[in-house]
Amino acid sequence: MLTRRIFLGTGMAAGAFLTAPTVWGQAKPKVVVIGGGAGGATAARYLAKDSDGALEVTLVEANPIYTTCFFSNLYLGGFYDFENLQHGYDKLAGGGVTVINDMATAVDRAARTVTLAGGTVLPYDRLVLSPGIDFKDGSVPGWSADTHAEIMPHAYKAGPQTQLLKAQIEAMPQGGTFAMVAPPNPYRCPPGPYERISMVAHVLKEKNPTAKILVLDPKDKYSKQALFEEGWQRHYGTMVEWVGPDFGGNAVEVRPDTMEVVIDGDVTKVDVCNVIPGQMAGKIAAIAGVTDDSGWAPVDPASMKSKMDENTWVLGDSSAQGDMPKSGFSANSQAKVAAMAIRGELTGSKTFPAKYSNTCWSLIAPEDGVKVGASYEPTPEKIASVESFISATGEDAALRKATYEESLGWYAGITADMFG
Repeated sequence: MLTRRIFLGTGMAAGAFLTAPTVWGQAKPKVVVIGGGAGGATAARYLAKDSDGALEVTLVEANPIYTTCFFSNLYLGGFYDFENLQHGYDKLAGGGVTVINDMATAVDRAARTVTLAGGTVLPYDRLVLSPGIDFKDGSVPGWSADTHAEIMPHAYKAGPQTQLLKAQIEAMPQGGTFAMVAPPNPYRCPPGPYERISMVAHVLKEKNPTAKILVLDPKDKYSKQALFEEGWQRHYGTMVEWVGPDFGGNAVEVRPDTMEVVIDGDVTKVDVCNVIPGQMAGKIAAIAGVTDDSGWAPVDPASMKSKMDENTWVLGDSSAQGDMPKSGFSANSQAKVAAMAIRGELTGSKTFPAKYSNTCWSLIAPEDGVKVGASYEPTPEKIASVESFISATGEDAALRKATYEESLGWYAGITADMFG
């Protein structure tokens, strides 16, 4: 079982002998990290901790309290309190990181400066971008994040949107219809939409057992599909209906004002609609000029350094790196590689060949947990999967319970690793 101690111990052991000697008599090299999630917070913490004060590390994050998107589905299902998803930066600041709660609005790569919304200009020697995702305008006809997210929430950036969606689910009329517009590839947390469907089904089974769930999906397959479909049938009967592209899942329009979805021309009235639109790298990555036509930021597989700029690293969801999914575990793993590479460049500390890992857990029903994961290594072309695993259909209840409990240990471990 993956415990908090084992998870933290792995990260600490990797960094324990990488500490750089303090450089006296000269200005410390400056590293600015934009984005305080799994990638950015981890990178900032390890840069400060393992450089032993040799680097001046500044973290820029707009929100003083960070709400994790991972595990937010368990809040929707009633298995996790919202407050447990929220984390502050006090311990990170106490560990030598300067935390600035502001929005980065501009990057001058030639001058090596970051400008904040409040007017502050931060110089840097190295820049780390880990801004998560933004949404592609027009990816779901009829829906705009600016105009319609309070009617048809996305809840794919955790916080008030997550609370809004939970309230809407719990207020559904008896026998009502919940619809999800699932996103096209690539997107944050591949199993995430389908774990969310499981959690919604769990709530409705208890409170609204005649309700229906429609999953409107532009993809012909999705992560852990056999596991989810087996679980939906076992726990929720015919409540969940998945509509793939062969039946109009790729031709969906929404009408927020009338609470309707149009599926390949057919109009369906719904009571709640969760729209998860197409995604791209967080806006500041495009502003910095490190994204390509895909909307994501290509990076060097061996270090996570941007292919567009030798002084910039891009982590987590925003990066285009190869086989790793866009997940909190991935971002945390990538951040440690990036921190090691940056320390090596700025302080001369020893570096080691990059290795990456990821696991994604999903809860289908009470104590019915499944997982998928892999280990990865860099190749000249991409970060490539070298060994993978996935839960099997038909597993016994004891194994599924142990998998769920393992996920709880991982959450405690990764949040401690991120925030201190």
